[in-house]
Amino acid sequence: MSTPGDPNRKPYSGFRNPLLYTSALLFITMVYVGGTFYVRQRDNREIEQRAKDAAAARERTDDARTVENLGGNEFKIMNFYATPSVVHPGEPVQLCYGVSNAKTVRLEPQTSAVWPSFSRCVEVAPKKTTDYTLTAEDGNGNSKTSTVTVQVR
Repeated sequence: MSTPGDPNRKPYSGFRNPLLYTSALLFITMVYVGGTFYVRQRDNREIEQRAKDAAAARERTDDARTVENLGGNEFKIMNFYATPSVVHPGEPVQLCYGVSNAKTVRLEPQTSAVWPSFSRCVEVAPKKTTDYTLTAEDGNGNSKTSTVTVQVR
């Protein structure tokens, strides 16, 4: 057996050095694990980006649908109605209206303040059968009217 300071001692060959093997194996394992983490992180970012793009597209579609339901770019009276349409003298009635792209709105006979809205109701209490007229103007000289009758019995 040789001692560490023995000049006749043979150096370890590369095949007999366990530190060399374990270091190389550890290095290869770290590269493999690091590569796996990198690829998975990149894939997750791509998946998240696709999901974000799909959600944004759905939101744009929903927004466009909402704008269209609220009248889009068209100037119009979307609805004008009375609830209930038949009452006794002095009973309250809800006059409800919705306009799109209107600049001003008038209700005749004037009972309450009105303004452009997609959905608004005002309360009236007619004493006799009354025709209510809603007039909407768009600011370009165009106007539209709609009439509803509240019958009093």
